[in-house]
Amino acid sequence: MRALTACLIPLATLALIGSAPAQPAAQERQPVALPVHDSAGAHTPSPDSIAGAPVVFREDTLFRLYGSLGPFTATQRAGAVAERMTELSNRRSDSRDSIAVVDAGGFSELVSRGTVIMTVLDTDAAPLSKTRDVVSHAYAIRLQRAVRAASTELSARALLIDAGYAAIATVVLLLALALLHFAFPRIYRRLEAIRRTRIPALRIQQLELLSAEGISRALLLLARAVRAAVTVVLFYVYIPLVLRFFPWTEPLSRRIVGYALTPLGAMWSGFIGFVPSIFYLLVIVLVTRYVLKLIHAIFRAIETGAVQFDGFYREWADPTYKIARVLVLAFAAVACFPYLPGSHTDAFKGVSLFLGVLFSLGSSSAVSNIVAGIVLTYTRAFEVGDRVKIGDAVGDVTERSLLVTRVRTIKNVEVTIPNGAVLAAQVLNYTRLAAGPGLVLNTSVTIGYDAPWRTVHALLTSAAARTENIVAEPAPYVLQTSLDDFFVSYEINAVTRRADLMAATYSALHSHIQDAFNEAGVEIMSPHYNSLRDGNASTIPARV
Repeated sequence: MRALTACLIPLATLALIGSAPAQPAAQERQPVALPVHDSAGAHTPSPDSIAGAPVVFREDTLFRLYGSLGPFTATQRAGAVAERMTELSNRRSDSRDSIAVVDAGGFSELVSRGTVIMTVLDTDAAPLSKTRDVVSHAYAIRLQRAVRAASTELSARALLIDAGYAAIATVVLLLALALLHFAFPRIYRRLEAIRRTRIPALRIQQLELLSAEGISRALLLLARAVRAAVTVVLFYVYIPLVLRFFPWTEPLSRRIVGYALTPLGAMWSGFIGFVPSIFYLLVIVLVTRYVLKLIHAIFRAIETGAVQFDGFYREWADPTYKIARVLVLAFAAVACFPYLPGSHTDAFKGVSLFLGVLFSLGSSSAVSNIVAGIVLTYTRAFEVGDRVKIGDAVGDVTERSLLVTRVRTIKNVEVTIPNGAVLAAQVLNYTRLAAGPGLVLNTSVTIGYDAPWRTVHALLTSAAARTENIVAEPAPYVLQTSLDDFFVSYEINAVTRRADLMAATYSALHSHIQDAFNEAGVEIMSPHYNSLRDGNASTIPARV
């Protein structure tokens, strides 16, 4: 009652089907006619004489042949025997027909109804440690049983029984499909009914990640996918099962099942083979994790000042930890690579090579910026919050990463500069020494030769003293930078410790210089100014 049990338990039947060989005998047959005998009796050794060639009939290996007969190898002989067996079974001979053994001197012939089915050689019996006569009679019995079993399966009674089993399997399939058609529409309606009442939205505090409508649609899609998958599985069980009931379609049934079970079996075997590698990967992951924790603790202590090293600054701790973390992770990845599934296959190597080429071609500028970012970190050219001038951009550094540096200008505009450009440009840092010796602000004015230079010095220093954010010590001082044709260039130098207020301080200083010179009645000859004193009014503005 094998088939009936298979109808009632299709999944168990599918497992039984998968346990049989997936390749039918027809694929192993060679269309070469087997000669009745070889008068020369020559025997040519071949590789088949070691492993033997199986004689497969209706998915069953009857025995193996080891010797060659004339030009025919053991594999060709086995294929010819299988063809003769198929022809003999298709005749539907009477069960009383037998296969006789005829001794032809140097070999034995197995004959049925005047047809030679096969020839048994001494080389076929030698690997079995038996005589040729004993092996020939044993082979004859096996062949006769196989032919009778095949004839029985092709009888009208057997075919009717197989048709009945196929009908039962069809009824079971229809009932299962009807059950799916009855159950799943009700599941769809149930999901629609509870969509607004029992399905909450997925939120993180005030952020809605997935609405109730979206969750409902996802559940409906999942239900439809389950229905489609179950339907496909039912048909995949039903079709090979029905084909297996009939002798003509049984090889096709095994082939269909093999299409699914062969890759699944390969995946399962690969998983079983991968299990030992999992333990290596776990060890590498655990060791890497605790090494990173140790490294993070060390650099955290350096950043907070708990641990100090001569020549290693605290601001280097975080970027150095990031570099060390990348190196540790890269080493762990290299150590894990041999234990990854498929890492030794040509496909995996090809994909890795392709990705490596893409990364090399597309990341040249990115790599140069990363290297520049590392160099800038350890040269300590500037820090986040410093007032700097990089190229034409003047402002405060808001971010310094491995790829770019971001500067917010005094006009509140953010400028993103690649680190490669920063490294190649001249960087002016106004903040670095502002808190210590102070930042020297300077501006120039040109005054005519008629104004005493001591008076000009006093006016400039008094204007600097009035200016907010200019410190009294060190005191402001004046330099005479040039003696030009019509005027003298004076430069006032004053110290401030507020680099972030440079623009406002310069503006206030310029205002106080104008006020001081106007109050003293001294003309500022900037820009170049030429006037004939023939009664024209002075350039000094009238007092308001």
